[in-house]
Amino acid sequence: MKRLAEPRRGALAAVERQTAILTRHFELLHRRTDIHESLDRAEYLLLRALDESGPMRISALATLLGLDPSTAGRQVAVLQGQGLVEREPDPADRRCTVVTPTAEGLDRMRQVRRRRTEMVADLLADWSDEDLRTFDRILGQYNLSVARRYLTGPEGAEGTG
Repeated sequence: MKRLAEPRRGALAAVERQTAILTRHFELLHRRTDIHESLDRAEYLLLRALDESGPMRISALATLLGLDPSTAGRQVAVLQGQGLVEREPDPADRRCTVVTPTAEGLDRMRQVRRRRTEMVADLLADWSDEDLRTFDRILGQYNLSVARRYLTGPEGAEGTG
């Protein structure tokens, strides 16, 4: 890493500390709530991606979520076994399958999303609307930087997060 000017080095050290604390707090919230009893985090994110982006091949889902296709395939198989997604042959290439969420899958994902949103609303109840928008913007920018580095590359990161 190149030598950084002192103000930037100090700012980056503060950000690193806050991200470490944020990670610890996310883990704490996960352990101390039952939000993910009906869907674990991986299942929730996979169903949310299908809800937001529509039915897609496992390879596209893997790319969107930053997973190895075999990992995405295993997660889809678990969800299919629970009746939360369906797999059908892709009309464009019958060797591939397209994954579609079922009504039950969408319902469970939306219940988890509602509970997560309520928890965030409770935690941040004393924040101003401006602070919420600023936090959203900065978290979005951070997530985009991570996606560009590890998921999509510089060209494909638009809309990630």
